[in-house]
Amino acid sequence: MHPTINIITDDGKQVVAQAPVIISASRRSDIPAFYAQWFINRLKAGYCVCHNPFNQQPTYVAFKNTKAVVFWTKNPAPLIPYLPELDERGIHYYFQFTLNDYETEQLETHIPSIEKRIETFQHLSESIGKEKVIWRFDPLIMTDKIGINELLQKVEHIGSQLKNHTEKIVFSFADIGMYKKVKNNLKRLHINYQEFTPSTMKEFAKGLQQLNKSWNLSLASCAEEIDLNPYGIEHNRCIDNELMKRIFTDDKDFMYYLSYKKFPGKDTPKKEANLKDKGQRKACRCIISKDIGTYNSCPHLCAYCYANTPNAVLKKQ
Repeated sequence: MHPTINIITDDGKQVVAQAPVIISASRRSDIPAFYAQWFINRLKAGYCVCHNPFNQQPTYVAFKNTKAVVFWTKNPAPLIPYLPELDERGIHYYFQFTLNDYETEQLETHIPSIEKRIETFQHLSESIGKEKVIWRFDPLIMTDKIGINELLQKVEHIGSQLKNHTEKIVFSFADIGMYKKVKNNLKRLHINYQEFTPSTMKEFAKGLQQLNKSWNLSLASCAEEIDLNPYGIEHNRCIDNELMKRIFTDDKDFMYYLSYKKFPGKDTPKKEANLKDKGQRKACRCIISKDIGTYNSCPHLCAYCYANTPNAVLKKQ
């Protein structure tokens, strides 16, 4: 649970707001691509409003305690000019940058070309450091036209251009059966998907291990239960306290929080706190954060997306 504080809203009301230390922006929508100005405006205002996806009840989120933001995006270009604002406020950040190659299959028809996305990735990495730009090929999708060999070719094409601009690749296997609306959407688009099996997962992992012999990246799976350690692939923490301890080490108060889940005070706890986010899936290893995204608000409209319902009316926040 996040600490709470009282805040005054734009219309003068006093409300109780959650005051998280780590913000996730966002698993539910692409804030850097479409809502960069909104994010900076709310940062200046000191708070934003999120809505429960089930009952639409509002939750106020204050930025008073915020030390770090993890951005999830397929196109961070619109946010890049605003990063100095975060630097000035002493807010740390890194990017989970999803860069897939499904252009031929038209699974991602509303994003920039793959050449442009690779160029943006390289530019961002050179600007803020490759340790702060994590490459996600997410999700891996098999169809009647995309087998394991084709997937590995796609990964190799991108990886050969990113190997000097990141430290890690993270992937997940599409689990279409878990999401009825995704399943229906793919069928509506006449995409004959295939579910992964332990055998095909291991086949991909073995191929990725071979590719990585010339890349020397860290390999990780996202929220996958299968053990791929024999192929040099670990279970990932996308909201990652160990990464933050390594790259934001000069912020002593934040380092203390990442050990004890509190800021320095009179007494030092006798043992380190468990920071695991219990609100995520069982196989997810992320630490606690507050997601400020909104479902049904991402104009990327990727065919496999679980965060948008088909034909959703998209409204900017």
